[in-house]
Amino acid sequence: MNAAARHAQRYERVARLMPLAEWDAHFEAIAAVEALKRERNAVVLAHNYQRPEIFHGIADFQGDSLELARQAARSTADVIVMCGVRFMAETAKLLAPGKTVLLPDLEAGCSLAESITPGDIRALRARHPCVPVVCYVNTSAAVKSECDACCTSSNAQLVVESFGAPEVIFVPDEYLAAHVAAHTSVRIIPWQGHCEVHERFTGQEVREYREASRAYVLAHPECPRDVQDAADYVGSTSGMIAALGRERPERAMLITECSMADNISGAFPDTEFLRPCNLCPHMQRITLAAVRASLESLRPAIEIPDSVAVGARRAVERMLDLGRPRGP
Repeated sequence: MNAAARHAQRYERVARLMPLAEWDAHFEAIAAVEALKRERNAVVLAHNYQRPEIFHGIADFQGDSLELARQAARSTADVIVMCGVRFMAETAKLLAPGKTVLLPDLEAGCSLAESITPGDIRALRARHPCVPVVCYVNTSAAVKSECDACCTSSNAQLVVESFGAPEVIFVPDEYLAAHVAAHTSVRIIPWQGHCEVHERFTGQEVREYREASRAYVLAHPECPRDVQDAADYVGSTSGMIAALGRERPERAMLITECSMADNISGAFPDTEFLRPCNLCPHMQRITLAAVRASLESLRPAIEIPDSVAVGARRAVERMLDLGRPRGP
């Protein structure tokens, strides 16, 4: 299948989101990226919050943070392009240290990752001796290196309970920590970090939206607790997709980043997706032009000092090991 035929076929996935003329305007850039991927032996990983032209146009693998980490670990490509934010690119580099990992825009950061430092982790350990520390994947490699295990929103409870400890320090997201605490007997010692996208929602807004639309409401656990309490389902982006597959609602509201509903709407043609959402300014920094330039120059490339990488890799690999089958 030639580039034009592939481009036309992919339009079916985004037809509900943009007119054909807008999709066709991306053709030259998408074709250039596809050619560069072949030339560089590169693979593109795209988070669920990415723009549709990236998510559907150039991504080889799409998913939440956990799925992208798994794909990075098993990739046979020479180059990994992370269409996400910096902590995701760092995680890919930790799991594929011998590969070139590109982040098309180094300014694609994360308010959660910026809410805590390695010094904060050391201070928490001093106040709570011998208590395991679990960090959300939305943290820098330097913070991960100070922790015992990493987690994502889809496996946070599993990771917390894996220590068999009566209490666990959980950083940095306060609302995800509260969500985990509500579903486990382990005492959670939280940090007060927040996502600048998800913390803008309120429970009152969700209740008003539902009353007006009768929609099925799915909320990310980075949302405040009153939002979680008002939702029909609370879970990771991959969990939301699974829940939509089970429920097949006539109308749905995803209380998360706007691009999420855009990217999955094609898979649920009988569901009307309402848009009470917020855009992540960091995710939006990743563009087709930036991906193309990154593949052309093989920059910016993520590097992590060995002094940080050893501990950080251990924390991430503990998370991944929990999902692997054991024994014959």
